[in-house]
Amino acid sequence: MPTPTVVLVHGAFADSSSWNEVIARLDEDDVPVVAVANPLRGLADDARYLSDVLDAVPGEIVLVGHCYGGMVITEAGTRDAVTALVYVSAFAPDHGESADELSRRFPGSTLRDTVAGYPVRASGRELVVRREAFAAQLAADVPAPLAAAMSAAQRPVAESALTDVLVSAVPAWRTRPSWFVYGDADRNIPTAALQLMADRAGAVVRRVIWDGSHALEVSRPDPVADVILDAVAAVVGGRPAD
Repeated sequence: MPTPTVVLVHGAFADSSSWNEVIARLDEDDVPVVAVANPLRGLADDARYLSDVLDAVPGEIVLVGHCYGGMVITEAGTRDAVTALVYVSAFAPDHGESADELSRRFPGSTLRDTVAGYPVRASGRELVVRREAFAAQLAADVPAPLAAAMSAAQRPVAESALTDVLVSAVPAWRTRPSWFVYGDADRNIPTAALQLMADRAGAVVRRVIWDGSHALEVSRPDPVADVILDAVAAVVGGRPAD
């Protein structure tokens, strides 16, 4: 039977290349993959864009989000083709919640101390993580040369995207099984917030990576790929026999 396509959605201060090592491991198992270029312009626009991409993907979909990408997959993940959700160091908001509010609900996030902003006509203001703070904030367990390259290539996020609230009255994780993987040394999203979101979603699997940073898809691609493959296997195993 056809294997579901894994659709990967990156978060703020990253781009699709952040999934490269995870993609390589999925390729080894012949799992089809699409890495989406998340616009990072605002939750409604980003979710609309992702929905259009999902509509172009044939067959069933396992939808994966990192960081703010979790906001986007939660809003767009109610498409009929989406059969499972995977949250990688990601927000899994409920109706009316934003990434900014969830990251501040518990102590531990130091992101606000590391960002810089500038005006942009199209989106009002956008944010980047300062170069000197990037590695410690997002990628503490990533080799220094790679963390430096990630910093230089980071995609800015519209400030409004992080304060936009989930509009959907029924977030995708309420109607789709979900898998969670995150590190216990995440400086962007407090561990307590990640635990809360996994608990209320009734996560099928919750894997916590000891001393893992926010950029788990870069620093720990093997366990991230393992969790995604577990979701793929669950979808295939849950199909009725012909």
